[in-house]
Amino acid sequence: MYRILLILAALLCAVSCGGRRSQQQNAPASQPRVFLPAIAPVAMSPEEQREYLRLHYWDRFDFADSLFVREADTAQMIEAYARWIALISDRPADPAPMDSLMRRASVSRPMLDYFTMLAEAVVHDPNSPLRNDEFYIPVMQAVLASPYYDEYERIGPAYDLNMASQNRLGRQANDFRYTLASGATGTLYGVKAEYVLLFINNPGCPMCKQLREQIVGSPMLTEMIERGRLKVIALYPDEDLTEWRNYREHIPAKWINGYDDGCVVREQGIYDLTAIPSLYLLDRDKRVLVKDSTDVPYIEEVIDRRG
Repeated sequence: MYRILLILAALLCAVSCGGRRSQQQNAPASQPRVFLPAIAPVAMSPEEQREYLRLHYWDRFDFADSLFVREADTAQMIEAYARWIALISDRPADPAPMDSLMRRASVSRPMLDYFTMLAEAVVHDPNSPLRNDEFYIPVMQAVLASPYYDEYERIGPAYDLNMASQNRLGRQANDFRYTLASGATGTLYGVKAEYVLLFINNPGCPMCKQLREQIVGSPMLTEMIERGRLKVIALYPDEDLTEWRNYREHIPAKWINGYDDGCVVREQGIYDLTAIPSLYLLDRDKRVLVKDSTDVPYIEEVIDRRG
């Protein structure tokens, strides 16, 4: 959780510095209000406690108290929210807890705005290790279903909802065509293997280099590639082909190294390119097992769990 707070430090600074100034400059600052989550009964097993908090974590929060969002210790709230997200992340494709929370938060615009801000920081920020579109979709649905926003205010949430709805966990990924250095082309669905790892990357990107080295350095993934069980597609989504060609020698020979001719993926918005690099793990039917990740050990874990 300490890592979460470091990642969100910039947001916390912006929130704390952007608060409304008191009209009495010399008045003593009031103590920020904090939220204390529900506590699971100690007699429960760890799994029962997790299930209890999945449903009751926010029971002590007064959603009718809109004054709270002006007086809250936002750093503490983001930490508490992130702890809850970590708790429900054992079911990453289950949006029900978030849907329930957002229905409760929709009691007023200040409350809905506040919980939307928390979600943007923890489950939508590209740098958050708890990013999860399945949890973010109910947030945008709640915003778009509310009567509080005009048509212009709905443009951004509608776009975010559309992007979050692409390539959802457990569903088939969007197909695309790639072009090789030889000029030959292929499609995602034309790649036949037990698993496909889509690696969206840019030449010269330090994080892309780090991920590439992690994949190459993984004994598990290397063995799967050698046996043909796993195929890696390194997709370059931009238009500077000179840069891409100059970088080709850095991509392992057994990988499919292609570019998106015409930047169709970006222009049609069929994959979220907000943050690069990005990894998608797909099964043989191109169903999404891991979405928009930078966590190679987690990809290994998902494959290992599937046997």
